[in-house]
Amino acid sequence: MSELSRLRHMRLALAYALGAGILTGLSGCTGAPTVQAWQKGYLARPDMALEGNALEAKFADHIYFSKEAASGGAGVAGGGCGCN
Repeated sequence: MSELSRLRHMRLALAYALGAGILTGLSGCTGAPTVQAWQKGYLARPDMALEGNALEAKFADHIYFSKEAASGGAGVAGGGCGCN
């Protein structure tokens, strides 16, 4: 295969890859699904929260950052000993 033929094949492959990338990108712009007003009530329920209990989550964060021997990661005061 000559150098000119190889260059043509590389350009063609690049053009196909670029075209496929553009088509893939444009196909995702069909419109994101939106949350309707009547669905927001379901999402606001306490059992839909990522963290079940806020006090337990705060305590778990305190334990985590105390064991990491660092402070300031999530607003937790104190050092590695776990004391404030």
